[in-house]
Amino acid sequence: MSFHPWPLLGLRAHAAIDLRRVSFWALALASGLSLPTAQAAGLPDTGQDTCYNGSSMVACDTSNTGDGSTYPRQDGRFGRDPAFAQGAFAKTGAGQKGFDYTKLDASGNPLAIQNGTWATSGGYDSGSEAAGTKWSCVTDNITQLTWEVKTHDATPGLRELNNRYTWYNSDGGSNSGNAGSTGSNTCNGTLSGYSNLCNTQNYVAAVNAASLCGASDWRLPSYRELSTLVHAGTYNPAIDGGHFPNTPTSYHNWSANSYAPNVASAWIVNFNYGYLNASSKANTYYARLVRGGQF
Repeated sequence: MSFHPWPLLGLRAHAAIDLRRVSFWALALASGLSLPTAQAAGLPDTGQDTCYNGSSMVACDTSNTGDGSTYPRQDGRFGRDPAFAQGAFAKTGAGQKGFDYTKLDASGNPLAIQNGTWATSGGYDSGSEAAGTKWSCVTDNITQLTWEVKTHDATPGLRELNNRYTWYNSDGGSNSGNAGSTGSNTCNGTLSGYSNLCNTQNYVAAVNAASLCGASDWRLPSYRELSTLVHAGTYNPAIDGGHFPNTPTSYHNWSANSYAPNVASAWIVNFNYGYLNASSKANTYYARLVRGGQF
């Protein structure tokens, strides 16, 4: 069973609303502050740089989104996305719209070739990190978080894009009083060292044991962190596919946060349309791990 605490309001295709920024804009407006032309430090923009005029998405101007218009102060007018389009700043790395990412190799070092395209053959990964056509992790230069990249091989590996997990956390101090479900073999036998109990806790442990990108402090992201990957200017997947290939959209992605109104559920992010939701911890969904300072 899934819960929908926030309706899409029929606007997801138009992406005029972004929950990551609502609190900031509300505070700014209530305080009489001028809205900035770039996002708050450490928070990416949404990828939305067009505006809704009542019937379709168009370039933002004062007539369709100005303060006196029918649909004022839309997301497409503010932040890194329009600023980058106007040449207002240079990125540390690369990425669609205002996103700024750096690709890392298996040791955690930036790829020598950053502008390569993920290579596939016969539907499976075929590139190499030396050629810049494959990478293991991606650092977000805005949030300073580093994310795992999924794989897709003929023989599914630990980070296989189709592997799914139940939500499980045995730590009573962070599971809101509900540990979740230990699961079963829903991850292609890739957790044999954990009795093939495919749950998020075992997956985190396995990735840390493998020292992905030279690190052993991988964790399940908070829903806020996971939401920073959402690219609201596209869908299926609603993410920068040039940096995050192999992003499946058939199921949701787990966050580390229990759902307070019903702690038998946890927050999830869907990367088909990029929305936030909650679902039973016993369900099997995807997991994309992160490392870096929490926020």
